[in-house]
Amino acid sequence: MNNVEKVKNLFTLKSDLESEVSKRIIGQKEIIDQLFIALLCKGHVILEGVPGLAKTLLIQTLSEVMDLDFNRIQFTPDLMPTDITGTEVLEEDSSTGKRKFKFFKGPVFSNIVLADEINRTPPKTQAALLEAMQENRVTASGKTYKIDEPFFVLATQNPIEQEGTYPLPEAQLDRFLFKLKIEYPSKSEEIKIVELTTGFSTYNLSPVIDKNQLLEFQKLIRKVPVSDNVIEYAVNFVRKTRPTGGNMPNSVKKLLDWGAGPRASSSLIIAAKAHAVLNNRTTPDIMDVKNVIKPVLRHRIIPNFNAESEQIYSDDILDLIIQDN
Repeated sequence: MNNVEKVKNLFTLKSDLESEVSKRIIGQKEIIDQLFIALLCKGHVILEGVPGLAKTLLIQTLSEVMDLDFNRIQFTPDLMPTDITGTEVLEEDSSTGKRKFKFFKGPVFSNIVLADEINRTPPKTQAALLEAMQENRVTASGKTYKIDEPFFVLATQNPIEQEGTYPLPEAQLDRFLFKLKIEYPSKSEEIKIVELTTGFSTYNLSPVIDKNQLLEFQKLIRKVPVSDNVIEYAVNFVRKTRPTGGNMPNSVKKLLDWGAGPRASSSLIIAAKAHAVLNNRTTPDIMDVKNVIKPVLRHRIIPNFNAESEQIYSDDILDLIIQDN
């Protein structure tokens, strides 16, 4: 199967995946598409939304239809790094009587890891997960243990409760490909949710994509060609978020303390590639870049006090830059 045929195959599988997920999840089509893009890009995601919007159920459902292992970690103030990565236990061999340390893998050793309320645990524990995300491995007592691919971390944050939280530093936020905001359902969707959750209906989901297929599609995304003008658009856009360099629009200068780094430019392009392929196109255009600007950049720019006092948020600032382009 050549690359063009693989693109068509992935486009078809995307429709099958959406159909299967919709048996259990009502609405949230855009979020589902963006999560699929992140998986294809080998990227991790921060998902922000109030409790009760089926974030956990959505990730469990995705893992089922992709035939992937799933673990959920509830982050709390007393969670230790070894609760995530694993720990060594002294064991005695019953036949020889010798004692030796054996490593027991933690919940991070999975294909999909849901880090629930990641901002409720101290920085030391956050760092243990973020190191595993970056390196795809865990080091314990001088030994390295590889995490099998595909490996995808989805970290959730509650935007309402900020008491007793430990916000992720900007350098660590930059490790996430996307920051997604999950909104309340519409009235018609909420009626369907109530009907689904208060009845006897149960749905058995069928896998649509397996691990090996997903790994092949991840390789396919890397092979997608991109024209120079699309790369230039992405780079120019990211440079306009930076207070230094003279590229920032006048309408934005008084609103930002810090802009996005070079990793943001790379993230825009790889996400645009996946967006194009999922829409049955073999190369991305500028519209594909525009479609992923907010998920890629909203957590990589820092509004200043002027913006906060005027209730201007990251998405509003990105809209101003889009209008300037």
